Amino acid sequence: MADQPKRRGRITTRGPGAERVRDADLALLQGPEPDFVSTDPWRALRILGEFVEGFDLLARVGPAVCVFGSARTPPDDPDYAAAVEIGRLLAHEGRAVITGGGPGLMEAASKGAAEGGGLSVGLNIELPHEQYRNPYVNLGVDFRYFFVRKTMFIKYSEAFIVMPGGFGTLDELFEALVLIQTGKVRDFPLVLYRSTHWTGLIDWMRETTLGEGWVDEADLDRMLLADTPEEVVRLATGGAG
Repeated sequence: MADQPKRRGRITTRGPGAERVRDADLALLQGPEPDFVSTDPWRALRILGEFVEGFDLLARVGPAVCVFGSARTPPDDPDYAAAVEIGRLLAHEGRAVITGGGPGLMEAASKGAAEGGGLSVGLNIELPHEQYRNPYVNLGVDFRYFFVRKTMFIKYSEAFIVMPGGFGTLDELFEALVLIQTGKVRDFPLVLYRSTHWTGLIDWMRETTLGEGWVDEADLDRMLLADTPEEVVRLATGGAG
């Protein structure tokens, strides 16, 4: 079948006949289709297939930490250099580095992991723009659906490191906060790099969401701020140094 995933070594990609990702997402989320019996159930099987591919690929990764951040950060940005160092330090701590597999800060963390002799895992999402697999990924798979991909991030990571980024980065941070708050997953470290980037958001949450009683102090305390790669990795891995 043209839609079968393709394996190139330890990288899984979609076949050339795969449904365009934008069309697939729109079809899934726009509501019931007139011909529901012959469309959505088959789409559900394809979603199941993505879960199976992800579970099969990641089952033997071992201890791993996710690093999130903007796909648009250029290599000459200080955050890029910090992400490279974070990836390198994680590799030295015996952790695989899981990223979204794309450019920017994802590429930087992948590069650091590769340079540190560690495993760089890329969980790429098919988008109509800006997302390509960076060259430092040595174990990867492409996903059509964000919710399948986010399940893999949560299931196979012992900590999240969240660097400056846009809506996607915030989505991954807040999904983790919700899952921990509601007891759907174990509590795990959420480390936010570069406190000056995050303090405005956290101050607003303290004044508004906490001030109105919509969250508890403990919910906000789950976000750990750090300003150096060494501190980030120490908090993420539970190290004492």
